[in-house]
Amino acid sequence: MATIKDIAKRVGVSIATVSRVLNYDKSLSVSEETKEKVFQAAKELQYKKKGGRKLAQAYKFAVVSWYTEEEELDDLYYHAISLGVEKACEAHNIELMKVSMENLKESEEIDGIIAIGKFSLPQAEKLKERSPHLVFVDCSPDEDVFDAVISNFERATEKALQYFLNQGHTRIGYIGGMESYRDQTALIQDPRSLSFERFLTEKGHYDSSLVYIGNFSVNDGYALMKKAISDHKENLPTAFFLGNDSMAFGALKALHEEGIPVPGTVSVIGVNDFSVSKHVYPPLSTVKVFTELMGKTSVDSLMERLEGREVPKKVVLSTVLNIRESTK
Repeated sequence: MATIKDIAKRVGVSIATVSRVLNYDKSLSVSEETKEKVFQAAKELQYKKKGGRKLAQAYKFAVVSWYTEEEELDDLYYHAISLGVEKACEAHNIELMKVSMENLKESEEIDGIIAIGKFSLPQAEKLKERSPHLVFVDCSPDEDVFDAVISNFERATEKALQYFLNQGHTRIGYIGGMESYRDQTALIQDPRSLSFERFLTEKGHYDSSLVYIGNFSVNDGYALMKKAISDHKENLPTAFFLGNDSMAFGALKALHEEGIPVPGTVSVIGVNDFSVSKHVYPPLSTVKVFTELMGKTSVDSLMERLEGREVPKKVVLSTVLNIRESTK
């Protein structure tokens, strides 16, 4: 049977540190990484407390998703965020339950809520009534009140557009999506389309006739690229920025069907950097969004709240432009 000494040896910390981590000593000052390593080692070594009891779970979190589970499986972006939440909770020995806003019962004992997706302010207030310990992922209803974890899509857009300009492209198109809150109270202004218009207007290259908006899906990426090709025929933009990789996959298919070489005639950049993005033809240039880290960071933020932090915190994660073979 594994002992605390075995865990300490594997992790490289003192026996006292292991004991305090496993007993959730909130006065202990060690990094989250060390805590994760201790819990992971305890699981791998099948450590049990005296009397044969397994490790008690630290907290119980509810994950409230904007999408249904079926919709999430079709959306790699939100699926990756959820995966990050699950991995972080497992590392911290936190119990996780997935529920919809409608099924979040008052009788259910939870320590905090992680809300993934787009939530209106009234929805956020409703969730706060259920638990004061609350963090939003991929939206920020009110940064003066709620914790939030988002990615910097404004800078992601600027990085892609600046790359195009540096490569000599000045006629640049945009194919993106529009979303609404789950309660259908309003449409959401997407930061990518707003940043696209602002940035190219400042550079003197914005043309509203080159902007196409639909849903963030493969089908709409395909249909909107077909429309752009039909609308502009011999004067097609030499570069397109796509709101996400799913739309880019559809756009590439449309360009291939029309016999338009990529990147020979048209360069394409997407957003997200899904695992399959480097395997499409040609391998897609895209702005990497750290989706799993968004999920992990939300768990860290919620734990900080439970451990006494009172000031709301909004975390904005950076992105990285990965250039592959769909651009020149």
